[in-house]
This record gives sequence, structure tokens and C-alpha cells, in this order.
Amino acid sequence: MNDLVFTPAYQLAQMIRDRTVSAVEVLDAYLARIVKYNPQLNAICKLDAERARERAEEADEALARGENWGILHGVPVTIKDAFETAGLLTTAGYKPLKDYIPKTDATVVARLRAAGAIVMAKTNPAKLAGNFQSTNDLFARVNNPWNLNYTPGGSSGGSAAAIAAGLSPLDIGSDIAGSIRQPAHFCGVYGLKPTDRRVSTAGHIPEVPGMSRCIRQMLVAGPIARSIEDLQLCFSLIAGADPRQPEVPPVPLDSPSCKSLQHVKIAWTDEVNPYPVAQSIKSAMQAVAHKLSNAGTQIDQWIPKFDFISAWQVYLTISAYTSPISQPFDFDYVRDSLTLMLGEATQGDRALRKISNVPKIGFSTALNPNMKGYFAALTQRDRFIAQMDAELEPWDAWLCPVAMTPAFKHCPTGTAIEIDGRKVPYLMASGAYTIPFAFTGHPVVVIPVGSTPDGLPIGMQIVGQRWREIELLAIAREIDRVVGNFQHPRNDWVNKAHPT
Repeated sequence: MNDLVFTPAYQLAQMIRDRTVSAVEVLDAYLARIVKYNPQLNAICKLDAERARERAEEADEALARGENWGILHGVPVTIKDAFETAGLLTTAGYKPLKDYIPKTDATVVARLRAAGAIVMAKTNPAKLAGNFQSTNDLFARVNNPWNLNYTPGGSSGGSAAAIAAGLSPLDIGSDIAGSIRQPAHFCGVYGLKPTDRRVSTAGHIPEVPGMSRCIRQMLVAGPIARSIEDLQLCFSLIAGADPRQPEVPPVPLDSPSCKSLQHVKIAWTDEVNPYPVAQSIKSAMQAVAHKLSNAGTQIDQWIPKFDFISAWQVYLTISAYTSPISQPFDFDYVRDSLTLMLGEATQGDRALRKISNVPKIGFSTALNPNMKGYFAALTQRDRFIAQMDAELEPWDAWLCPVAMTPAFKHCPTGTAIEIDGRKVPYLMASGAYTIPFAFTGHPVVVIPVGSTPDGLPIGMQIVGQRWREIELLAIAREIDRVVGNFQHPRNDWVNKAHPT
């Protein structure tokens, strides 16, 4: 059973096509594991077992007739509960949507179904995809499968926890600040943040259904899985132009150069000033560089000239212009936003709070929004994108931390996160290394590369050039073969949960 639920999606698809296992058998294995372990994790927030089993039976019958629905024929998958799923509850963890059942699928969901995948469940997100922990108004908080006292991250925390714990082989998450990458790092799995506007986000919440679409930069959809091969397979299915979002360009997928590790130029960084990284993460990054060097890779330690502090502040300005007006005004939303900003202003190292500048930017923009300021911020973003393009041009990929911290214990939003004895503002602790690439729109693959002394996973960002995801995934696969470290969570709670 464990071998089946931890088999990569692309291999499950081949096994189903070869009829060495049935789609019903695969689905039942996952449903049994969800029943056994999800009560401790809360990674799954809505199960669609009856319809999924009907569809799995149809998949097996179709194969018996010689029909093939597509590359994921009969493979069960999960979807972050920020994406609309036709006929299946979609809430984004937001009370006003507690009974919302969409009539149509989000584009990424429709494309997976068209490839033969079966949606068996929705995964538990942060409320309105807006937090680095996965808590919301409707469902119990998501727990990290490596230690239930720790967060799996957010906002795709349910997605990453489900993949790590073997509750699903493949999930679709979303990322506007690190919401695919930080949970992948915290849970020890693989994630891909594509180039900005490479994948349609039509049908993603926010915005709340019925409201004007305001978030038009930096938000991306991407896969979370247990292998690079599954990232590539899923990405190839969901990428591409979409009539529902005309700004997604018809840019064809790139072709990999098929360079070996001995013929690529890799840059690596274990820490960027002024964002101190946990020693366990620095040690893991140094170990990666050492292993790749021993494998014959040209790898050089590198600090870019990119102005991370200014980029952070322009990102926050753009976010402040778009995020509040994409939600209906309600007290809970305003309270949550104020709690986060006040936490950044009052908790954590004073010097780091000053750098963060979240409250000043948030309040000033909210109190005095104007089109001139918005377009000035977008113009600044264009300059930062061009600078990042230029700095990455000599390299095939850049390796850097995902966050300043590994997974941390559950805490109220806005609480300072302690990293090696230093208290770091909440947003900065998780977002300092993810936000720059959300801001510039560059693609990033996250792979697991180690663990802390306490046994928590450590991931690493592999950053590539825009519109070159296939090349980046090919390089990531070669790196993963040398330094990858995916493991199944092995904890006391796993052994004790519903013993059979």
C-alpha cells in the first residue's frame, strides 16, 4: 500500500495504462490513507470520494475498450481549495464562500481533467491564499506531517502536506509571494513556480467570485509533487494561452539543452544581506555546493547586485494596491490585514523591522491610493525584471535558500519567528527569499536537500531564466540526482494514527 501511494504520478499513469493496477485500486489506496491520516493533518478539506470512484470505474472500463483519456488517465489528484472545481465545494477558506459550488473548473483543473486525471479532493489553504501558515475560517489548521506542532507553511500548506504524507500524488498550488515554494520547503517535497503569466490563473480565488479582477501581476499556478518528472508532466499540461485570460501569451514551451552537470554553470548563495538564514539551512546549501563540485559541476558562490530591499518594498506597494480592492470589505479581512502589519511593526529585531517597512507601505498606499503611484510601481518593477534578467544571463541556474527559517511552530499571524536566537518579522522570515522571484516573475523549482537536527525538511530554490521552465526542470533533475533528499515522513504520530 505504501509503495503505491508514494509512487510518482507519471509512474502510476503508466501502471494504469499497462493495467498492472486499476484506477480504482489506486484511488482506494489514497482514500484509505486519507481516512487514516488526514484527521491528524487536516490537509484535505473536501473529499469527493463517490464521484471520484465513479470516474475511476469509468477509466478502467474505457481502457478495457481500448480508450485512452490522456497522459494522466485514471490518476487521482488533489487541488488547492483556491481553484474552482465544477460541482465541488470551493471556499478558499473564506466564510462567505462556505457554500459556493462553481459551475465551471478553473483552467488548470480543466486541463488536468482533459488529460484524464480524477479530482478526488480539495486541499486546505490559508484564508484567501493570504498567509504563510494554512489557517482559515472554515477548516482546522493544517499540520506539518513531519511534526504536528509545526506549520506546513502557506498558502498551499494543505497541498504540500498531502503530497508529503502520501495522501495524493499530485496537487496544483498557487504562488504570489512563495505559497508553492515555502510549503514545499517546509514539507520536504518538490514545487514549481512558473514564469509570471505562463499558466492561466482563471478560476483562482482571490478574487472573490463576482468581483472585478485586480491581481494581474505575480500570481502563478504550479504543481506540487514528489518528483521532478511529475512537475514537468503537470506543467506541460497546464501551461499555455487561455481565452479566459488574454494576457497569457501563446509562448511555446522551450526545449532543454540536455547539458550534463559537467557542462552547466551554476551560481549558489547561502545567504543574502540583510536576511540572516538559519545555520541549518546555510549548512545544507554549503553541502549542496560541495556535492555538485565533486560531481564536476562548475559552481561558483555568487552574490547578485540586485537590490533586494528596494524590490521587497516595490512588491509590497503593488500588493497593497491590488490585494485590498480584490476583496469585499468586511471586518474580518481588515482585522487580519491590520494584525499582520502591526505584527511586522512591533515584533522582531528592530533593524529587520525597519528594513521590512510593511506597515508604512501598507497604510500609506491604502489611505492614499492613486493611479500615478500604481503605475510608478509597475514601472519600477519593469526595471527590476530587466536587472534580474541581466544578472542571471551568465548562469544556467542559481541556487539559493527558500526561506530564512525551516518550518516553525504554529503561532498567531504576525508573531516574530525566532531564527538561531534572533527574532525575525513574520513576513520576512518566510518571504525574504521567495518574494524577489514572485516580483520579477522568474521561474523557480524547489527540491528537498536536507534536514535540520530536529528532523525538519530543508528545501532549496533553483532559479532560472524567464520562459525557460523546461530547461530549468532538466537542470533541476540533474541536480536532484546528486543532492535530492525526498523522504517519507516517519514520526510517532504516523505509527499511532488509527493503528490497524
